[in-house]
Amino acid sequence: MYDRECGRTLRVAAASSDYAEQASALAARLGLPLCPRAEKRADANPLLRVDADGLALCMQDMELSADLSRLVGRLRPGVLQRELLVRAAKVKGAEEPLAVDATAGLGEDALLLAAAGFRVIAFEANPAISALLADALHRALADPALADAVRRISLSTQDSIRALPQLPETPDVVYLDPMFPARAKSAAVKKKFQILHCLEHPCANEAGLLQAARAAHPLKIVVKRPAKGPHLAGAVPSYTLVGKSIRYDVYVS
Repeated sequence: MYDRECGRTLRVAAASSDYAEQASALAARLGLPLCPRAEKRADANPLLRVDADGLALCMQDMELSADLSRLVGRLRPGVLQRELLVRAAKVKGAEEPLAVDATAGLGEDALLLAAAGFRVIAFEANPAISALLADALHRALADPALADAVRRISLSTQDSIRALPQLPETPDVVYLDPMFPARAKSAAVKKKFQILHCLEHPCANEAGLLQAARAAHPLKIVVKRPAKGPHLAGAVPSYTLVGKSIRYDVYVS
């Protein structure tokens, strides 16, 4: 997997011989080169490393894994219902509504929706990021605070623009989080976005993404945007929920 914009080749390696078989299988599945071992290298080529903690994406002094356990505090009753995303996605009358997270990334928003009672179909088109999320979901099943919500998430490594018009079931909500440039002050957050941007770039086809979401005929489409950013594809929403740094634009059918 070669990123022409970043000029970097993604590789897979095992932290030790104990994880060599897992690393080899992952490399074969993703069609990536396999390194003999996960040495620390002072180059800019990202590396998917398999170790005792699961799967991590490493590059120079940066390391990123999908860790859903850090959301446990946000899933507590009373706290979860105050989440802007949960409020924006809420639908009336459905006992177990279906939400599609069309741009799942590392799965945090999908988990919030699942914890709020949605069944969630999570699409992540980038195979490496999808592998990170799949690893996180697998590990989260062992956590009693996360397991029930995680069981409601179905992960698919597909391009949601193609998949949304062909869903076998009409969703109640389609959620879109097109990646946008990070403006966070935290160095850790900046590093997170820097390493993610080496694999996946901000959406270049906003109109196509919104059109695909509409083609699924949901009750509502929820779009995450920077608080002062433009509307997705210039489309004016039905209403908006605004936080300190982000907002959710809601399009009601």
